[in-house]
Amino acid sequence: MRTQVAIIGAGPAGLTLGRLLERAGIDAVVIEQRSPEYVLGRIRAGVLEQSAVDVLRAIGVGARMDTEGLPHDGVELSFDGDMLRIDFEELVGRKVMVYGQTEVTRDLMDARAETGAVSIYEAENVAAHDFDGASPRVTYTKNGQSFEIACDFIAGCDGFHGVTRASVPKGAIHNFERIYPLGWLGVLVDQPPVAPELIYAHHARGFALCSMRSETRSRYYVQVSASEDVANWSDDRFWDELRARLNPEIAENLKTGPSIEKSIAPLRSFVAEPLRFGSLFLAGDAAHIVPPTGAKGLNMAIHDVAVLAEALTEHYGEKSKAGIDAYSARVLTNTWRAERFSWWMTQLLHTFPDSGDFGRRIQRADFDYLRASRIARQSLAENYTGFKP
Repeated sequence: MRTQVAIIGAGPAGLTLGRLLERAGIDAVVIEQRSPEYVLGRIRAGVLEQSAVDVLRAIGVGARMDTEGLPHDGVELSFDGDMLRIDFEELVGRKVMVYGQTEVTRDLMDARAETGAVSIYEAENVAAHDFDGASPRVTYTKNGQSFEIACDFIAGCDGFHGVTRASVPKGAIHNFERIYPLGWLGVLVDQPPVAPELIYAHHARGFALCSMRSETRSRYYVQVSASEDVANWSDDRFWDELRARLNPEIAENLKTGPSIEKSIAPLRSFVAEPLRFGSLFLAGDAAHIVPPTGAKGLNMAIHDVAVLAEALTEHYGEKSKAGIDAYSARVLTNTWRAERFSWWMTQLLHTFPDSGDFGRRIQRADFDYLRASRIARQSLAENYTGFKP
């Protein structure tokens, strides 16, 4: 098989890139190691920046999002029960959209199926070859047969544990990483959200987050140790712990129920540099990971592939390499900005084993500064809704 762009990975990054290229008249094949059902079974983030919403609308996959998504004008912060609302609309004139990553993926899959664009699922032994030369290619096996896709470019959208970044020679890439000694224990429940907007709560017992997927389905998190075993957490224990970390009024209104899904996500900050190696480009989680505190992961992935699609469109349409040459630098500027914000939110809202009383007083001072300063709140709102240079 021959294509212009081989996209490895059928998560939101790979599928969004495929759709962007398809709309630009560029041929692309998506190769995914897992089944469609497995990809859709991943429970992930659900807060979209305005720029991400604009991209999804522009590529014709925003109709269900606009019908079922929940526009939010702000978020609530809580520190030991004291509440502070960050009003995005009033502070920066923007908002966010709560719409699950699973739903974004489903919309992109459906759009790809409708046009007949080629997607290869359950591809085993996927490998990228010769991306440092003139004839890049991707090989894989399926149903016991070997296949090869010749291409002009390879887009590595296959996540943190994918094959594309691992294919880059070690001396050619520099990895920056911070592993946090904590995780998020998350529960999905079919109950209305406890509040109309997300609540990020700091408490001496640890961080908590009240989020939602729809008006009838909620997602809640509590901070736990990175080594915690989810089997130790019954539903009753989770709800008791969540209530203990929330403002008493909020806790009183919490509607509980049997968990649909329960899991622990470790927290990590990670960036790979550079993001281009000849004709291979890294995007999304293959390029970077952020703690979920700042709601940035999905938005960074959509930003990456929008930049990449623009560069490839320029290459094929104008015969210019300028966008391709600038890809890594453009994406990394946005990446480090988002990494900083996610790190700051994580430092503000979580308890850390070695911070002690001094660390908590600094966190309290940060919270009080946000309450006292419009400029501080504006900075948070600008970063949360998507920084625009």
